[in-house]
Amino acid sequence: MVEYTPEGKGRDARRLSEAQLAEAFAAGSILESTALAFDRDRQLVFELAGHPARMPHDECAAGVAQGAVRDVALLTRVGRPTCFRILALPGEAGGAYLLSRRLAQEECRANYLDALAPGDLLPCAVTHLESFGAFCDVGCGISALLPIDCMSVSRIQSPADRVAVGQTLTCAVKSRDVQGRLVLTLRELLGTWQENADRFRAGETVVGLVRSVESYGVFIELAPNLAGLAERCEGLRPGQPVSVFIKSILPDKMKIKLVIVNRELAGPLFFAPRYFVTEGRLEHWVYSTPGSKKRIETDFTAAAL
Repeated sequence: MVEYTPEGKGRDARRLSEAQLAEAFAAGSILESTALAFDRDRQLVFELAGHPARMPHDECAAGVAQGAVRDVALLTRVGRPTCFRILALPGEAGGAYLLSRRLAQEECRANYLDALAPGDLLPCAVTHLESFGAFCDVGCGISALLPIDCMSVSRIQSPADRVAVGQTLTCAVKSRDVQGRLVLTLRELLGTWQENADRFRAGETVVGLVRSVESYGVFIELAPNLAGLAERCEGLRPGQPVSVFIKSILPDKMKIKLVIVNRELAGPLFFAPRYFVTEGRLEHWVYSTPGSKKRIETDFTAAAL
């Protein structure tokens, strides 16, 4: 499955000689290179080993010929790494390499993505953000959605609070949408309440991020899957970094009581994902502590694909 990487993470054809490109053509290997133009013939243009290379319009992505992919999605490939298989060498195609991203994507889907089940882990790369989540490249430029509520247990106002474009993630398959596209989840890989709470001790002062300001207090994130509550303090805003004193940690109630020490920290502060699971497959994940009445869990076996 190593070959089906997100675009930008694959084997760079620009570093290959003519002989190596010929070997890749014979083996049917998937390569990638930076698209230099989307020309008037609506094809992507590249250069490989000193020769021009072109990707005909219908070969620029799976679904183009059926009208499922618009030209705006193709022209945005200009200046970006784009995967492909070589269809023909210069001697067979009028002096230019002939390339197909469509074939690479169809192979990736058939041999890799279609075989994934709920709970399977896979690498991906964030390609763009929307208010409802992040779109991720799960292989050969094929997109999957990571919804905002699946990014962490701690609630965030925007996907940009948790991930960034270009960031590489490990996610789990949550389900498929009505069109058969993968829906991803991240929060189950970032640890249970107890696993995160074990990193802290009462009496410590640590940094945190304000996540929400309520009438009864302020929720402050200590880690993507862990937040505590401090008394209400006027003038705080979501995303603001603060330092807090950990007053108490109560596993049976899944509560951490905090006291705000300093609200004038230099920002911004960003908590990168800390993974507690990095490989294999999840079947059932329980975030809650055994003594807690609040139940937060995910049953991947119930998500039929």
